[in-house]
Amino acid sequence: MGAPQDITPEELIRRTLARYCMLCDDGRFDEWGRLFTTDARFHVMGATHDGRVAVQAFIEAGQPPERRGKHVAVNPLVVVSEDGQTARSWCDYVFVDRSGSISNTGRYHDELLLGNDGVWRFSLREIVFAGAAPELTPPPPA
Repeated sequence: MGAPQDITPEELIRRTLARYCMLCDDGRFDEWGRLFTTDARFHVMGATHDGRVAVQAFIEAGQPPERRGKHVAVNPLVVVSEDGQTARSWCDYVFVDRSGSISNTGRYHDELLLGNDGVWRFSLREIVFAGAAPELTPPPPA
């Protein structure tokens, strides 16, 4: 599904950020996996998972039904390249477990690519836990 012409790249990227949370929380991992490029990298807890298949397998194993909760993403800062084909994004997140307790907070650091179908996909997502420093990506711009 291509993007309507009147929607900005920033808004389309925000939609990708929202889909990431909703599809993961709903256990819709095949759809969730398609939010990543085929050669995507996913970096979390000091480890990098390379390729869409590995990224999806990692999340699917870590998010069985009994461990799912709600990913809440807020304050997205999106910077689109001049050619409009790539972007960087930084977005704070909170994970609320099934009991309603906040079990994790941090920031997503993303690099995204615009697909031929008009969909923005993650080429790199680094999860930086609160109090930690990014290992692969720059901090958000001032």
